[in-house]
Amino acid sequence: MTNPAVPPRPPLPPQTGYAPPQGYVLPGAVPPHASGAATPTGPAATIPMDFAATAAPAPAPAPRRTSAGAVVGLLVAAAVVGGAAGLGGAYAGVNLFSTSASAPASGPVSVTVNDTDSVTEATGIAARTLPSVVTISASGTNGSGSGSGVILSADGYVVTNTHVVTLDGASADASIRATTSDGQVFDAEIVGTDPTYDLAVIKLDGAADLTPIEFASSADLNVGDTTAAVGAPLGLSNTVTTGIVSALNRSIAIASAAAPETPDAEDGEQQGEGDAPFYFDFGQGRTMPGSGETISIAVIQTDAAINPGNSGGALVDSEGRLIGINVAIASAGGSSGQAGSIGVGFAIPSDIVQRIAEEIIDTGAATHGLLGANVRSAASVEGSQITGAYIQEAVAGGAAEAAGLRQGDIVTAFNGVPISNATDLTAQVRAAAAGSTATVTYVRGDATEQVDVTLGALGG
Repeated sequence: MTNPAVPPRPPLPPQTGYAPPQGYVLPGAVPPHASGAATPTGPAATIPMDFAATAAPAPAPAPRRTSAGAVVGLLVAAAVVGGAAGLGGAYAGVNLFSTSASAPASGPVSVTVNDTDSVTEATGIAARTLPSVVTISASGTNGSGSGSGVILSADGYVVTNTHVVTLDGASADASIRATTSDGQVFDAEIVGTDPTYDLAVIKLDGAADLTPIEFASSADLNVGDTTAAVGAPLGLSNTVTTGIVSALNRSIAIASAAAPETPDAEDGEQQGEGDAPFYFDFGQGRTMPGSGETISIAVIQTDAAINPGNSGGALVDSEGRLIGINVAIASAGGSSGQAGSIGVGFAIPSDIVQRIAEEIIDTGAATHGLLGANVRSAASVEGSQITGAYIQEAVAGGAAEAAGLRQGDIVTAFNGVPISNATDLTAQVRAAAAGSTATVTYVRGDATEQVDVTLGALGG
């Protein structure tokens, strides 16, 4: 959705087609009006996924101490005031999605340091990241909620989750406000939403001289890398929790009322048995099978504590650079309907975030690839001896058929990312831009083959 009141930005560099890099992983959560989760059925559904849960967060790992020199490297222009310090250690990017730092920003930031001789790596991450994260409140006729967002430009473009600004599809015209870490409050307009990957961009009215986040490539992540989740869990602004990258190459299926209608058999991928999605529990009722569409997204898994309200906030690396946008959590659930962080959180990788946000800012909407094949998890196919995505049908005239893929082929990798089931394949195809070229690895009989596929456009 676009908003004519939002001033246009100068043209961004042209997209050359997005190929999801090897090594995806992510974390996340939603507005606090959601709590608990219905337990799905099927062999793949062992724990419920929750956009917003409401229980005590898992304890964060003990912060690692680092040398004074290393901390100074992160806390550029740190200002110590009395017994507490307001640390202005974030960088203002030279342009949208800057990948390198420039001049440090100034101004108050809510990072408290009482003992400057024993600051930790986490202190440095917080000081650098907090100026680039906002708390978002959304209200509509059907309720209200809150979440987080990440500043992309000095003039107020902010990326967040679609479910945050639409109250998970309950409101198409919610009233949105955003509060920066130093207490500035802005009204905001929606530039565009992308329910397919649960991302959205908003524009803060009258904003200037804000501190954009610095991007790192999610393709460079390793399992075990330091992570920090920054946002407003349970409405507690300027909260920082730390952890590690728990796993990469994850994909999750989520039922979302904001999701677009699922393509039919003639228009794209379908999930098979064994790929049961997770569902969200909102207010007094549960989102049950059939009450909403399902989206499949590639994610980074982290054990940094993520709770309701972290949705749309930043997952950053040890240098405070964005590696993902927090989107969902796994929850132990319970009959009380309450749930919270159990150390299994998910974020949309920064490489996907960057592509989609750029397209939204440029055109008001994002594109997504379409393989043109009906698939199911190979493990559910009788006689199959490997995991992957089994092609039940290559749709006539679709990208898969044009590339020579056919019924019975089992896709095992997409642009180098391992594919274990139908959800993995759908998530990776949707992460790619429409019209981009992808390398598909597949097994046919006893042979492993590769083919380049020019993807179609979802909804096109």
